[in-house]
Amino acid sequence: MSKIMVVEDDASLREIYGIRITAEGYDVVSAGDGEEALAVAVREKPDLILSDVMMPKISGFDMLDILRTTPETANIKVIMMTALSAEDQRQRGERLGADRYLVKSQVGIEDVINTIHEVLGDRPAPAAVPAPVSQSEAQQPQPAMAAPAGQSPASAQPVMQPEMPQPMPATTPLESQAYDGTAPVNPAQ
Repeated sequence: MSKIMVVEDDASLREIYGIRITAEGYDVVSAGDGEEALAVAVREKPDLILSDVMMPKISGFDMLDILRTTPETANIKVIMMTALSAEDQRQRGERLGADRYLVKSQVGIEDVINTIHEVLGDRPAPAAVPAPVSQSEAQQPQPAMAAPAGQSPASAQPVMQPEMPQPMPATTPLESQAYDGTAPVNPAQ
């Protein structure tokens, strides 16, 4: 099981991310600022760090720079999250070695979870989903393929199956009687 460290100075956000990441089956450790995050990273050796950029004491960028230059933490995957959407900020994160850089206003928590799975490479490729079939297509008889004895299935010709009769909707005795205007519509009245 992979271990993820959430670094966020907003305690509510840190808790929300922690709960959702735990629900994915990861172990979660957390830190409230960059300084604490560096100590926790060396001690806990997380597989991935999800970190805010703007934090007290040591910013996320400075923390990332120190992580990448410290042999014990150099290979930890890092996803930076920030309110800073400027392109120069994104380039700075990439230059410092962030595996991904997400702008908080442009992603939801499920996007964050999907990015974590992508960076860790721990989610199997999605299975092919069959194309939806319209109701009219579903009701059409489909030809069965049959090959005469002695021939290969590749030379089979379509054989139409007989259409099965469809049941008629049930009616109640009152629904099947014509209303003549003399009897009450609701016999219980």
